[in-house]
Amino acid sequence: MQESIRLENVGLTFDSILEILDYSSDEIYVVNRDTRIVYVNKNCEKHYGLKKDEVLGKLNHELYDQGYWAPSILPLVFEKKETVSLKQQTYIGAELLSIGVPIFDESGEIDYIVVTSTELQGFNRMFTAEVFENEGTQHQNPLDSVIANNEKVRKILKFCEKVAPTDSTVLIRGESGTGKGVIARHLHDTSKRKDGPFLNVNCAAIPEELLESELFGYTAGSFTGANKGGKTGLFEAADGGTIFLDEIGELALPLQAKVLQVIQDKQFIPIGSSTSKTADVRIIAATNQDLEKMVQNKTFREDLYYRLNVIDIHMPTLAERKEDIIPLTYRFLNAFNNKYNVNKVISENCLQVLLHYSWPGNIRQLENLIERLVITSDSIIEVSDLPQVITDSVKEVPELMHPNSLDNAVNEVTRTLIRRSYAKHGTTRGVAKDLDISQSKASRLIREFCQEEQQF
Repeated sequence: MQESIRLENVGLTFDSILEILDYSSDEIYVVNRDTRIVYVNKNCEKHYGLKKDEVLGKLNHELYDQGYWAPSILPLVFEKKETVSLKQQTYIGAELLSIGVPIFDESGEIDYIVVTSTELQGFNRMFTAEVFENEGTQHQNPLDSVIANNEKVRKILKFCEKVAPTDSTVLIRGESGTGKGVIARHLHDTSKRKDGPFLNVNCAAIPEELLESELFGYTAGSFTGANKGGKTGLFEAADGGTIFLDEIGELALPLQAKVLQVIQDKQFIPIGSSTSKTADVRIIAATNQDLEKMVQNKTFREDLYYRLNVIDIHMPTLAERKEDIIPLTYRFLNAFNNKYNVNKVISENCLQVLLHYSWPGNIRQLENLIERLVITSDSIIEVSDLPQVITDSVKEVPELMHPNSLDNAVNEVTRTLIRRSYAKHGTTRGVAKDLDISQSKASRLIREFCQEEQQF
C-alpha cells in the first residue's frame, strides 16, 4: 500500500510504468516459473516480427520450437540459478545479447525470470566475446527457418514435413517472387539428402543452346569450343542431393524429353557420348506458368507434366500473407543493415503503409525495396522515403498519407521534425537548439516519437 502511495505521489500508475517500458531501447521479456510469458515490451516486434498480444500468455517453448530465436537462455538460468548472459539470433536476423535474471520466492525457488535483450549491431565485440562463454551446444540457425506467421504458409510447412523424407518429385507453383526457391531449399534441408548438394538451376536464365550442356554435360571434343576434358553436367554434380529446376516451363521440348528420362530411369546421356550415366537426384521444379494450358497448346510435354506433378505445392502471394510482411521487413532490414554496416530503423507509419500495399512483385519486391531504403534513407525510414508508386496506391490508410484533421497534421509534422533532428543531433540539447524549443519539451517529444532509437 505504501509503495502504491509513493507511485501516486510522483504521478505514476502501474499502466504508466508499462507504457514507459515500451520506450526502452532493449527488449524486456518476463516469464513465470512455468515459463509462461507474462510481460514483453514493444521491441518484440522488432526482434521477432510479432505483436505483443501474439506473445503474451504463450509458453516460452512454443515460440522457441517454432524457431523464433536460438539458443534458449531459460534452461541455463534454471540450471545455474544465477544471472546468465548469452548471444541469441532471431529468425528475422537480429543478433541479441540477452541477460536472464532470476527472481526468487521466499523458499529460494525461481519465481520469475527477467530477460533483457540488446541488439549487437555496433556493440563492442571484445566485450561480447567474453560474455558468450556461457553459450552451450550448437543450435540450428533461426535464419534457416521459413517465416510463417501466415496460416497458409504454416500448412505448407506441415505438408513439407510429410514430403521431405521421400524422393518424390515436387512441383512448386506461384507468382514470381513468392519464395518458391526458399521452399525448395527447405525441402532439401529437411530431407535425408540434406548432406548432399543442392543445385539451383534457373531454366529461364540460361540460353537454350547452353542449357543442355549445363544440365547433362558433354564429352571431350563433342563440339567446337568445348573444354578439352569435357564437362560434368549439373545432374551428375547433384548426385546424392537435390536439383531445383526453377522456371521449368521455359525448357525447350527436346530438353523436356531428356529431363523426363532422368526422372523415370535416373539416367541421361551427355552430349557427344554414347554411354548413359546414372544420377541419384531428387528433382524439385517450380513455375509461375499455367502448365496445364501449355500441355493443351503442345508447348509442354504431357508425360513430363504428370511426372513433375506428383506432389503439388502452391505458394500464396505476399498480399495473401500480410502477417508475414512485418517479420520479412525486419529480416531484410537486419540483413541490409549488416551488409552496409549501418543501423537504420523503420517508423511505425512506414510499416503500416507496407502492410496495406498490394505487392505485385511479392517478397522479391519487398526485399529490393528494403535494400533501396537502407541505402537512401536517413537514420529513420519514413513514409516520405517510399517510392511514389507505393504511396500513391495505398488509399486504405489516408490518415498516414494525408492527415484528415488539424491535430493529425500537426502531429505528423512534429513527428517528422523531431525524428529528423534527433537522428542528426542525437541529444535533447541538440534537438532543443535545432528546433528552438526547451530541452524539457525536446526530451518529451523524443520519448513520444523516437521510441525506435530511444536511449534513455
